[in-house]
Amino acid sequence: MVPGHVPPAPPRLDRNAQARLGEQLRAMYDDLLQQPIPDRFIDLLKDLDDIEKGKSTGKGTTG
Repeated sequence: MVPGHVPPAPPRLDRNAQARLGEQLRAMYDDLLQQPIPDRFIDLLKDLDDIEKGKSTGKGTTG
């Protein structure tokens, strides 16, 4: 054992509660994934691709 190391506490939720929580989180994020990607994010990704390829868009999307 490493001096000063505190082992993690055991989980406080029982398995049923963990399963329900997991199902709810998956449902919430599944809905989120169905939403369209905002144009601003698409533009940023395109700018990053252009930079990686050695091009410059000249837009200056840093601010």
